[in-house]
Parts: sequence; structure tokens; C-alpha cells
Amino acid sequence: IAYVCTDPGVPVFGRKGCSVHVQEILRAFKKFGAHVVVFAARTDGDSPADLQELPVHQLPVWADADRTTRPASAVAANAALRLALDRAGPFDLVYERHSLWSTAAMEHARAMGIAGLLEVNAPLIDEEARYRGPVDQIGAAAATRQSFSTATTLIAVSKSITEYVHRYRDREDGVHVVPNGVDPSRFPPELTASFPAPHGVLTLGFLGSLKPWHGVMTMAKAFEQLHRRAPNTRLLVVGDGPERDRLFAYLSDHRLLGVTTFTGAVESSHVPGLLASMDVGIAPYVNRPDFYFSPLKVYEYMAAGLAVVASDLGQIAELIEHGVDGLLCPPDDPVAWTTALLQLRANPDVRVRLGAAARQKVLLHHNWDAIAVRILDLAKASVMEAHV
Repeated sequence: IAYVCTDPGVPVFGRKGCSVHVQEILRAFKKFGAHVVVFAARTDGDSPADLQELPVHQLPVWADADRTTRPASAVAANAALRLALDRAGPFDLVYERHSLWSTAAMEHARAMGIAGLLEVNAPLIDEEARYRGPVDQIGAAAATRQSFSTATTLIAVSKSITEYVHRYRDREDGVHVVPNGVDPSRFPPELTASFPAPHGVLTLGFLGSLKPWHGVMTMAKAFEQLHRRAPNTRLLVVGDGPERDRLFAYLSDHRLLGVTTFTGAVESSHVPGLLASMDVGIAPYVNRPDFYFSPLKVYEYMAAGLAVVASDLGQIAELIEHGVDGLLCPPDDPVAWTTALLQLRANPDVRVRLGAAARQKVLLHHNWDAIAVRILDLAKASVMEAHV
């Protein structure tokens, strides 16, 4: 299998949620006996110990400083990828994490008469325009349409993503939803907390990259109200990102830094111990009609047996059954979030019940082994289709 990721924003061996997803997919392929060769624009250092035997081809990164040069840079990057695939092959399957402007991987698969699976994690054209400024819509759409239509099979991480895929794919068939998952073995019930709380103190926790859509200000405002009513509470923020300064300033203004800990970005190996230090896992995503995420943090909270409080949006609302294996709150509503947190603060038995049910659900239905079987079944069907 050729595993391809040309997105410079996705360091395949990094610490980000997208990086964890890449690594888990690679582990799944490896576990089921595939020989995997990695082609990546960005790695962020050495691979984890259990993936070090995988060959890695470093790809050039297209220039991003001047957006007017992006099409030419993308053409050059695609040519380099096509050459690298041609030299490293032959392969039975090409599996690509979709990147804006990338077309060479699916073109190679079609030219070689093999299956090309394209994993789509986000509506990249929309996100580029929304968060990074104007984009060459015509060029980006053409490249996306070419890649989506050339792929034998497309894997979308949520139902919302399938709507985006169908905007750019020239046929309806071959699109499948495969949500994210978790490796429950990383979160054994007996795991020791790496940052234990003093006796009687409730720990609220957030895990993530502190992006604008993560809704951390809703979390901050709810925590401020909660702590005012229940002083024996603390906040543990695991991760770093563009919203950190704003979050830090709010907590400072409300004199909450003394009961808040920012770990910064951490290695994935440190995450289980930090989640074991929490009582409640928070996922306060902001309201948006096109909510497409399949949040890894929620699956990890659940695997760790935490009581989860999350925004009532998209795939999260499909994953969590309110009052059974977590609590769902209206997004952007600190009052509703405060009410939910006060409920959990006052009822430790409810926290334990929700956490146990959440862990059982991901153990049965959302582990990476099950997801790998699903992907490999799609790959086998895709291989058969490519040879028809």
C-alpha cells in the first residue's frame, strides 16, 4: 500500500489530532499484514517506535507565501509525487488522505490499473476560504473534481463530508462513511493519573489544538460560573493553538489561572495519563450548519471512561446518547454548559455511569481494529473493481 499525504498542515508523525489519525491508519494496515510505504510532505521528526520500519518518502511542499503562485507550485508538487510513486512501486493499492491541489496519487492508481482510495476529512476548499482567506476557487475546484472523480473509492469521516464529496465527484457510487475511532488499549481502566487532583477536587479537561471552532470560550465562561458556585473544581487544558492567548486572558481576568493548568502540546503517549487525571471531558464545538467533524478527542474521552459533555452537533449527536453515555449541550450556550457541569459535580455516581457506558460503546463499535476491517474490505472491493 502506498499511503500518501501531501498536506503540509498534517505532520504524519506529529502530535495533532490529524497526525494521530494518520498513525492509527498506518498501524491498522500494518497489523493486518500490509506492507506500507509512506509518502508525506511533512513528518515532524522521527516516526513512533512501532512504525519505524515503514519506508518514508519526503515530498516537496508547495509554496504558500504567495497564493498567486500556488497553482504552479501544486503542479510541481504533483509531478514530484507521481515520480516518487512510479519509482517506489508497483503497489496493489494507493490510499491517500485528501489534500487540496493533490491529484497525482489517484492519477497514478488509475494509470497503473490499481485501486485508489481517497480519505476525505474536511471540506478543504470551504475551510481554506473561511479561515485562511481567498483561494483560487476555480483551480482548487478543478483539482478536487479531478481527484474525487479519479478515485475508485472515497472514504468520508462523516455524513456531512459526503455532501461535499458529491459536489465534486462526477458519479454517485463509491462514497462511504467511515467515522474516526480510538485504540482502547491505550486507556486501560487502571491507568495512573499523571496529574492527579487533590482529594475532593473535580477536574474538567479539554484535549485539542485550541482552534476557533473548538469553542474554548464557551468552556471558559462555563468554568468561571461553575467555579464560582463550586470552588473545589479545576481546569486542565491539554494542547496548544491560536485560541490559547484569548483563553489565557479570559481566565486571568477572572482570576482562574490558579486553578487552571495549560500543558501545551504533548506527545500522544502522554495523553492517556492526562485523561486519567480528568473527571469530565469537554468538547464545546461552536455552532455551524456544516458541522462535519468526527472528533478524535470525543472518542478518546469515551475510551478513558470520562463523563463527556459535548456540543449537540452533527456526528457527535449520533455518537453520544444524551443521559446514557454522555451529556449533549447546545453549542455557544455557557449557561446550559454550566448547568450540565453542576449536575455532574453534584452526582459522582452519574459521572461513573456515563463514563462506563461511553467506554463500553467505543470498545464494541468504535475501535481502530473494526475501522481497519471496514477500510480493508472497501480496499478489497476497490481492488476488484479496478481489475474489472
